[in-house]
Amino acid sequence: MTINYRGTVPNKEEFYQLYETTGWNANGTFTKEDLFKAISNSWYLISVYNDEKLIAFGRIISDGVYQTFIGDMIVHPDYQNRGIGSKILNLLVEKCKESGIKWVQLSSARGKIDFYKKLGFQERPIDGPGMQKFI
Repeated sequence: MTINYRGTVPNKEEFYQLYETTGWNANGTFTKEDLFKAISNSWYLISVYNDEKLIAFGRIISDGVYQTFIGDMIVHPDYQNRGIGSKILNLLVEKCKESGIKWVQLSSARGKIDFYKKLGFQERPIDGPGMQKFI
């Protein structure tokens, strides 16, 4: 197994297949084209390959100054618990540090809070939770 971390946008089809492993698109809200456009507009991203197969992905959405959001942290289920997610997150945070960004935000998928805590992230205060609206 040869794992490669690249700062390149993955192939549309491969990304869609990886994204589908998360269950985040269960109702089919996003097409392959939607998701490809979204990741192509990332401020910074990491695509992870085993040989030439996309197995993980993480990205940052940012204005490059202070609004920074880590999104789409995905590791294919067959490759989880091997340190790949931690490596991606560390590379994303390092890019923020290099750019002088001091505040990094993210939304945690269900059951993943401890993973992010282990890597230095803190939960938002109970009286300051994030908000969302689907339209």
